[in-house]
Amino acid sequence: MNETFLILAAAGAILVVVLVVLLRSERARAEAAMRLARLTESAENMAAAQAQLAGRQQLAQTGVNERLDALAKRLGDSLSEQTEKTGERLRTLHERLAVIDAAQKNITDLSEQVVGLRDILSNKQARGAFGEIQLNGLVSDILPLSAYQLQASLSNGKRADCLIKLPYPPGPFVIDAKFPLESYYALRKAKDDAALTKALREFGAAVMVHVSDIAGKYIVPGETAESALMFLPSEAVYAELHASLPDIVEKSYRAKVFIVSPTTLMATLNTVRAVLKDVRMREQAGVIQVEVLRMLEDVARLDKRVDSLEGHFNLAAKDIGQISTSAKKIAGRGEKIQDVQIGDDTPAETEGLPPPV
Repeated sequence: MNETFLILAAAGAILVVVLVVLLRSERARAEAAMRLARLTESAENMAAAQAQLAGRQQLAQTGVNERLDALAKRLGDSLSEQTEKTGERLRTLHERLAVIDAAQKNITDLSEQVVGLRDILSNKQARGAFGEIQLNGLVSDILPLSAYQLQASLSNGKRADCLIKLPYPPGPFVIDAKFPLESYYALRKAKDDAALTKALREFGAAVMVHVSDIAGKYIVPGETAESALMFLPSEAVYAELHASLPDIVEKSYRAKVFIVSPTTLMATLNTVRAVLKDVRMREQAGVIQVEVLRMLEDVARLDKRVDSLEGHFNLAAKDIGQISTSAKKIAGRGEKIQDVQIGDDTPAETEGLPPPV
């Protein structure tokens, strides 16, 4: 009995345990189902979110692509514009480089010419030839060929650089080219008062040597004018002489040697040309006056001849009047003769006729 009870109790206990286990399993399945439903819902939500995210990503990718295309276009246009501007700048730079090359060549040529000019001016004979060439150019540009003579020989055996042929007074005068360059360079290079004073003294002495030389050689009484010109082919030397040594200029005036530069020589030659023109006008005026007097004599003779011709015309007019009178009388007699021929019995009327003229 007790064993049966125990068995039944054990079976009941086992049944209770089984029921509890079954209840727990059912609850677990329900919870699992709920969890599965939740997971499914979460997965659907995630799928929707993923789809939405994919759509947004596609839109974002499209926007990014459009922006990249626009950026690429802007970069391409900017690169093209920059390339064009760079090409234009390179062309401009090339042109400027060409101009610079030409200027450099001109500077090189000018440097060579300056070196050549320096070599010419450093040699006294070449410097003298340079002054003579400049003098010849100025004179030939302003005066006619008949108004001057280059390298003219004077009666004292001296040869002048240029002789200007002016009528008396004042007569022809000489222009001699001088270039006291060494003393001028020494004056320009003086660094202190002592050196400047010495250079000025030497410069003035060199100028006075040329002045005395010109006055002794090229002022010939009875052949040339009482003065001559000393031509300095440099405006700088001329200006320095007048600015620093006015006493030397005054001495040259007293020696009848007038110092001129290219500019002042041009003014002097233009004055000479005006004088020569005035002389020619006076000569032509004399010729015109002689011709006018001869023309007046011709007019007087013509007047006499016109009077004589008028007398002849008057005589001719008188003769023509008499001829006209005779012609009228002849015509009248012809009419009478015609009347006589027409009448058969009419006697000829001869009485009362005027005597023949």
